[in-house]
Amino acid sequence: MDPTSCPEISFTFPLNFLPPVFILVFVFGLIANGCGLASLWRNWRKLGNVNVFILNLGIADILYLLMLPFLIAYYLNDRRWIFGEAFCKVTRFCFNLNLYCSIGFLTCISVYRYLAIVHPMKVMGRITVTHSVIISAIVWTLVCLQSIPDMFFPKNSENKTLQCVDTTMTEHVDAYLQYSFIWTIIGFCIPSLITVACYGHVIVLLCCKDNVDKVLKQRSLKLLIILILLFSICYIPYHVLKNLNLWSRVLSKQGICYKWFNGVYIAQRICRGLVCLNSALNPLVYLHVDEDISAQFRQLCQWTRSVPVPQSEEEAVSSF
Repeated sequence: MDPTSCPEISFTFPLNFLPPVFILVFVFGLIANGCGLASLWRNWRKLGNVNVFILNLGIADILYLLMLPFLIAYYLNDRRWIFGEAFCKVTRFCFNLNLYCSIGFLTCISVYRYLAIVHPMKVMGRITVTHSVIISAIVWTLVCLQSIPDMFFPKNSENKTLQCVDTTMTEHVDAYLQYSFIWTIIGFCIPSLITVACYGHVIVLLCCKDNVDKVLKQRSLKLLIILILLFSICYIPYHVLKNLNLWSRVLSKQGICYKWFNGVYIAQRICRGLVCLNSALNPLVYLHVDEDISAQFRQLCQWTRSVPVPQSEEEAVSSF
């Protein structure tokens, strides 16, 4: 097929769609993660095994949220990157770090919940906070090793100032597609299968036994729903459309064109915005894993509803 017959790609779509999404994620994400991390700090001495993963999950979210203002400026400035090539790669690296650390720590939480519910006697006293810290360090290391190759792919146009793409330039898209496919399997598919296996077993066990505590069953079911929400909205569409869009770019580079190229690009840009929601939705995991944080959020909601009622300064502070 003649390359000139390729459908025109709507590069202006992200300029209108992504900035509002990034602004909302930045505001709500900072508030939610800030409250969660502040609660963990106040309860540091009571820090449990799973809470170590929650702490790292929050740190990964904050790290990416602090990069969002630069991406907002990039898209509001008609995709003109003015912060230099090195910082462009740092910004994209922080996005990948947040995304795959989030998936990694959610997997760790799922495994710990599985062991605590399905094999409580076998793991009682054998898994310590030290183990959780070591596992967290391993997750950060593995994600960094997976993400570092991405920084070697060019993300700027020749003048080094005009663009900051999240994958790479067209000349290197063939190699990037291969890297992205392997990255998807290692960083997303394998952790996802582990999470599904753990919670699938947990839910079957909770539903089949009548003597299981109702509160435990409800909390586990709610957490499962949150994980399904995260994976179905944020993670699965992003990885599918990212690789499909890269494949369409490879085909277009080879002179093979199809009408669905533009639709895939727009869908991939939408998923690029939705995947950022994980930074704002991850705090929902806090509420259903850590009982202290959940209780404090309920107190905060109660305090908000009772604002018109006069109360002393001490009562207001204790409501938080």
